[in-house]
Amino acid sequence: MSVKDDIPAIFLDKLSPRGLETIQKCKEFVDDYCLPGDKLHAQQMSNDPVMRWKVIPEITEKLKNKAQELGLWNMFLSKHYPEGPGFTNLEYGLMAQYLGRSFVAPEATNTNAPDTGNMELFARYGSPYQKEKWLRRLLDGEIRSAFLMTEKGTSSSNALNISCTAKLNSSGNYVINGVKWFASGAGDPRTAVWLVMCKTSDSTKDLYHNHSVLVLDAKKAIDSGKANLIRPLTVFGYDDAPHGHCEIAFNDYEVPKDEMENILLASEGKGFELIQSRLGPGRIHHCMRLIGVGEYALLAVAHRANNRMLFGKPMNQRETFIIAYAQHKIDIQKCRLLILNAAHKIDISNPKSAQQEIAMAKIETPRTILKILDWGIQMFGAEGVSQDTELARLYAISRTLRIADGPDEAHLNQLARHEAKKFKFADEFFAKFDENLKNLSKL
Repeated sequence: MSVKDDIPAIFLDKLSPRGLETIQKCKEFVDDYCLPGDKLHAQQMSNDPVMRWKVIPEITEKLKNKAQELGLWNMFLSKHYPEGPGFTNLEYGLMAQYLGRSFVAPEATNTNAPDTGNMELFARYGSPYQKEKWLRRLLDGEIRSAFLMTEKGTSSSNALNISCTAKLNSSGNYVINGVKWFASGAGDPRTAVWLVMCKTSDSTKDLYHNHSVLVLDAKKAIDSGKANLIRPLTVFGYDDAPHGHCEIAFNDYEVPKDEMENILLASEGKGFELIQSRLGPGRIHHCMRLIGVGEYALLAVAHRANNRMLFGKPMNQRETFIIAYAQHKIDIQKCRLLILNAAHKIDISNPKSAQQEIAMAKIETPRTILKILDWGIQMFGAEGVSQDTELARLYAISRTLRIADGPDEAHLNQLARHEAKKFKFADEFFAKFDENLKNLSKL
């Protein structure tokens, strides 16, 4: 089946031949290798509480090698960066809807979070040293990374609330104190670098320049004994090993002198700016992967309906079932159009100019896909909540995306305030309408 059938017609002429070919390759790679690879990945994961965080399933590297052979590598890094393969955000968005169908596909193609966002930060703001030491190795899939921003008891969707501190001591070194949690990727034994959002200033006049992003060697930090990986946090009971979402405590961790020159990403006080630039494209990536989740769920439910009898009649002939199925297809297409429109606007301008489009996609997509997953689970009955289908795990992952990168409420509030500024135009419109009506009556 050609991917052209899945691409809204309005966007077809905006794709390069190479982009369209790669989208097709993504679909075939996921269907032929990654979805079966998900089963092997689960089988190869150790059930030992300790070994789960030390051993990487062998299927992961095999799939990474295959992806590189096919040229499916780092597609997320858009044409704006010389380190990337040169695709647009729109083209990658269409690839991501297939990658999202599989648990292992993002890592297999080196397009997995949080590495994608971290690599984009390094590509845009990194020094030559940081690019050589961290970005090159991340792009090669040699290491992994973690992003440490969220804090317990803090509304972390507003970066200004981040309280983990990095203060300069008498020796001119940063001393870090604070607790981070839900640091995705921090549990992986291959994770070599942390990007840490810290408060480096206490200015009351310029709140937007109080924070900085520090680049820390994860191994050195842990070996110091003053940066402790406390525990992996679970998401609806899933630990997501060996990747993990971890709680990390800094207790007077002093950055070694030989790292001071290269610890800051961009410069001190740029943290808020960096966070905003990181989250825009990342939200689009998450949303397009969710489209893949929704499509996979409907595929699984259709297979179930084809093979399940209800009171002597196949489920796939039940009117209530097929009507619900059709409505879910409509809902997915609405989200797809929202996301692709946002991705295209980023391509032709920048993430900041597409802020409202990104917000709409980020609000609507997770909650729509969750409804579809919930319905799919219901169609499977008890099996739907068990490990014998992917739906329960997909629901757990997807539910977090109504919180990650800003909860619904934050985006809705921002979007509502933006739209409220336009209320005055309603009065102007109707005043003009009344004037036109009077003029028309005089004709």
